[in-house]
Amino acid sequence: MNFALYKEMLSIRPVRRLLTVGMIARIPHSAAGVLLTLHIVVTLGQGYAAAGAAAAVMTIGIAVGAPWRGRRVDTVGLRKALIPSVVSEAIIWSTVPHVPYQWLLPLVFVGGLFTLPIFSVVRQSLGVMVDGEQRRGAFALDSIATELVFMIGPAVGAVIATSGFSALGLTAVGVSVSVAGLFLMWFNPPTRSEEPCTDQESAERAAAELSAAEAAMVASAPGHVQEAASEMAPSRSKGRDLRRRLASNFTWFTVSVAALFAVAAGSGMVLSGSDVSIVGLLERGGHQNQIGIVFFFWCAASVVGGLIYGAMNRPVSPMVLLLGMAALTIPMGFARDTWTLAFLSVLPGLLCAPVLSASSEKVADLVDEERRGEAMGWYGSALTGGVALGSPLAGVFIDVVGPSGGFAAVGTAGVVLCLAGLLLMSLRRRAARV
Repeated sequence: MNFALYKEMLSIRPVRRLLTVGMIARIPHSAAGVLLTLHIVVTLGQGYAAAGAAAAVMTIGIAVGAPWRGRRVDTVGLRKALIPSVVSEAIIWSTVPHVPYQWLLPLVFVGGLFTLPIFSVVRQSLGVMVDGEQRRGAFALDSIATELVFMIGPAVGAVIATSGFSALGLTAVGVSVSVAGLFLMWFNPPTRSEEPCTDQESAERAAAELSAAEAAMVASAPGHVQEAASEMAPSRSKGRDLRRRLASNFTWFTVSVAALFAVAAGSGMVLSGSDVSIVGLLERGGHQNQIGIVFFFWCAASVVGGLIYGAMNRPVSPMVLLLGMAALTIPMGFARDTWTLAFLSVLPGLLCAPVLSASSEKVADLVDEERRGEAMGWYGSALTGGVALGSPLAGVFIDVVGPSGGFAAVGTAGVVLCLAGLLLMSLRRRAARV
């Protein structure tokens, strides 16, 4: 293990500044989950299934918007791509706490659609700033920073919500994230290497821009002009062009990348389900003001795990790491008090940062930087898609079985996903040998 690698990373000023900005920008969103859950359950009087459904709607919005936002970063640059997030975050989260539940759902979907893409931006920029073994250390540091955030945010959110100020807290989340977005725009970390384009790349880019301009002109024309244009273009030729364009746009999406997206989805499912189950277990026991204790142990263990993994000389399969985390999540359901739950959270927590760090590192290694922003956007979509599944899955089992059912449901689902993935990978390797 090479722990000196962290000193090398933190001695690079742009890396140090990016990690600091990313950490500060994540704090409001880390509190939003607990705030929104307790606002729906306590203030609006709904159940945990309803709170899980709201979290799912929000994360579906994030999953839908992330690839588009990542592609916008690739094409127009970071500053222009962040403008919609800066505006929408302040408006949406200032409105959410003042509407009934049925209106809350579409609002949180729009909020998720335009959420500040801090995760993908930080990972994309780190992929540009460093490479090789340094990249593993940089991603591990970012995962550690994320865990430090989750030591602070959920605890603060729980205190604010249980004190009766959930509306004020949700408003503060929107304003804080908007300010963080403005600061990120000012900092403007690099998302592409400073390499001159070749003549061929310039020609391809010009052709793509011309094609986009032509499409925009046709789309904005009156209906009869669009109809005439469609009649002029042979349908078979258009079909071939569409297939060729789609194929060229997703050449980076290989089987290996798809497996990493599956790991991201499984990680999000286990983490969000555990999050809701922790809140449910402590709230039903009347100890919701002690949520911060459990989150501290859970995240501190992840920090330790991230430090160890980032210093390792060889990577570990993200699928194996997720299998261990999911299996170790199931025993958390046996806890009956705050401190038992806190200690049981340590074992799965040790593998949390390594799972996210290992999968992000592999995506950065497998995808060229010209499409890395889009790939990181899809990675974020897979992660938040898993979150969208994990929250309601755990919420339903909490309402029907109890908090222990939430841990068992997401942990078992994660184990089944990993075993299926490992089996498919083994069969694929065996077929390749034949």
